[in-house]
Amino acid sequence: MAVTFFDVNSAAGLKKLDDYLLSRSYITGYQASKDDITVHAALSKAPSSEFVNVSRWYNHIAALLRISGVCGEGSGVTIEGSAPVTREAVATPPVADTKASSSSFYASAAEDDDDDVDLFGEETEEEKKAAEERAASIKASTKKKESGKSSVLLDVKPWDDETDMKKLEEAVRSVHMEGLLWGASKLVAVGYGIKKLQIMMTIVDDLVSVDTLIEEQLTVEPINEYVQSCDIVAFNKICKYICRIGACGCVFCFWRHDLRHYIWF
Repeated sequence: MAVTFFDVNSAAGLKKLDDYLLSRSYITGYQASKDDITVHAALSKAPSSEFVNVSRWYNHIAALLRISGVCGEGSGVTIEGSAPVTREAVATPPVADTKASSSSFYASAAEDDDDDVDLFGEETEEEKKAAEERAASIKASTKKKESGKSSVLLDVKPWDDETDMKKLEEAVRSVHMEGLLWGASKLVAVGYGIKKLQIMMTIVDDLVSVDTLIEEQLTVEPINEYVQSCDIVAFNKICKYICRIGACGCVFCFWRHDLRHYIWF
């Protein structure tokens, strides 16, 4: 169905055309066609930016005519009240001309890019500063992460009921190494008058091996004069984010969305 426009070079005609293009990208159909070229040729000059939709459409059609041309037939359009549009004005540019203009456009753009690039120029202060900031950020990201810690509860058993438990504890606490921190302790009755020592310690996982500590420190001379054996009663990872609630000493630790319950001695 043909579309009719009246006096598209007047303010009233441009207003009607602007309203018409409010919900359309082209004069007819869903692609640029000869109907668009007809209306484009009927306009004596580029429309004012006051007519937003007409201005958008006009610039789009002008760009198509410069780069790729328009091949759609359209549904037909009539312009009344303006100078008649010749067939030559509606004709699309030849394909060869289109390719030539497109090639010249990209060639000129490439030349402009080449002019902007100076491969052997000196670095500016801004470029040096940006390079230093990038290097600092890379160095910070590769920095070794802080090692994890664990809380360990040990059972230290004496040889018999005649073992001096005070000296036994002193011997255990005499072991010093990097990443090891002794904590609270207490004596627990085992039976037949024998008591064992329960002692807490905090270790840095990457620096202290509990098995090595027991085998090479706590159960060898001179400490084995008092210590018969050592056993691990509890071994818990110490999380970074801990929230203590209540007065009972219980700690709820949120670690990767898990709820774990620790009792601190």
